[in-house]
Amino acid sequence: MPVLAIDAGTTGVTALVVGEDGGVLSRGYREFAQLFPRPGWVEHEPDDIWTATVAASREALARTDAEPTCIGITDQRETAVVWDRRTLHSPRPAIVWQDRRTSGICERLREAGHEERVAALTGLRLDPYFTGTKFCWLAAEEPTLWEAVGKGALALGTVDSYVIARLTGGARHVTDPSNASRTLLYDLEKGGWSDELCELFDVPRNALPELVPNCGVVGTTDPDSFLGLELPIAGIAGDQQAALFGQACYSPGDTKCTYGTGSFVLTNTGTTPVRSDAGLLTTVAWDLGDGLVYALEGSIFVTGAAVQWLRDGLGLIDSAAETEGLARTVPDSGDVVFVPALTGLGAPHWDPHARGAVLGITRGTTRAHLVRATLEAIAFQVRDVVDVMVDEAGLEVPELSADGGASANGLLMQLQADELGVPVRRPVVAETTALGAAFLAGLGTGVWSSTDELAATWTLDQRWEPIPGRRDDGRYDRWRDALGRAGAWTR
Repeated sequence: MPVLAIDAGTTGVTALVVGEDGGVLSRGYREFAQLFPRPGWVEHEPDDIWTATVAASREALARTDAEPTCIGITDQRETAVVWDRRTLHSPRPAIVWQDRRTSGICERLREAGHEERVAALTGLRLDPYFTGTKFCWLAAEEPTLWEAVGKGALALGTVDSYVIARLTGGARHVTDPSNASRTLLYDLEKGGWSDELCELFDVPRNALPELVPNCGVVGTTDPDSFLGLELPIAGIAGDQQAALFGQACYSPGDTKCTYGTGSFVLTNTGTTPVRSDAGLLTTVAWDLGDGLVYALEGSIFVTGAAVQWLRDGLGLIDSAAETEGLARTVPDSGDVVFVPALTGLGAPHWDPHARGAVLGITRGTTRAHLVRATLEAIAFQVRDVVDVMVDEAGLEVPELSADGGASANGLLMQLQADELGVPVRRPVVAETTALGAAFLAGLGTGVWSSTDELAATWTLDQRWEPIPGRRDDGRYDRWRDALGRAGAWTR
């Protein structure tokens, strides 16, 4: 009984058909446009996301004779989407999680003394990253649109809600706790939308989606809307929580890092939310219908996006796959340090005013040095987060499970093991975000009977052991110095 998983990510949509053994039977993928209308602004056209969803799914289904029995959805989190409940088209672009336009709103709310209360309710912080600040901006800057939201003509949601609305022909407006817990509108311990937070961010509660568990049937695809298929939608999760689930991190202390557009380190903390005072986020991992499971998260905004910038912005490479070979042509970065704060800094620094910086350039610097410095920057940023998890939150991280596109880079994985001082392991199926969505849907429809059965499908591809002495060779100290120079640049 195969499962179709749809991963509506930040730069494109991946569709997988997953078999009962957890193996990938076929794939489809479509990129969509990234829009940068002003410095610090990042947008997507929702119709482009939907078009890519249909195209990627069609491609995956065409590449296998297996017929899926259900669908799982995972998505880029925090992105704010508005759409017409009747036509399902969007009157404006979606505001992407990377967008920084709401820095002023966050500062005003912070100065008014709201941050402590917001953090207590949500486990998050006042930052442009989160959906509630984006809705607040729309309420202030686009009053005509917001009036239509208040009257019920327009719906609000994150990308999962939008995609499910399109899949069901508008019949369902739902989201799950993992996505909801990233909006600044969700009470983390009560497990529901907060009237207090909706009032603070000027969001009509009746415009928000219904909350449903992460697994179990929540709707059925409309054949006229989606490739002639009538399939139950039975799994939903934000991309990072889906990756945690796909990595079989079902026990407290299990930790993974997904290397995508950004990189996200999550550790399962069980049924108790663990609070952090040093820049980490408390979030919902999932609800399988028997109560909330929580995670502690470090969200790094720009990692794979930095490689994309080397390709598209600077023209230094033709593809991300080139980076490993090119970086291996030099023994080190030549003392070049790259701080990829292209949209500010996320965890654990939380500086929306930071900007990218490349330090240490000489006449001898080559593109190979800059590429290697970029890979080192990814490893350094993950170390920043894991060090906080270990030192401040008191968590043990005996090994790191890696996934996502950049986990295919063996040099990066070795650099990461060296910086953390613990082994890094990569599964055979590196697309664990989509796999997690498939697992949730299959668990909700009886394809798999338990998380123990799912864990048995996890298979090791490769493991990297740390090289002694590399963790303390001084490179990380230079990185910390460079961070200070890149910080607060736009203040």
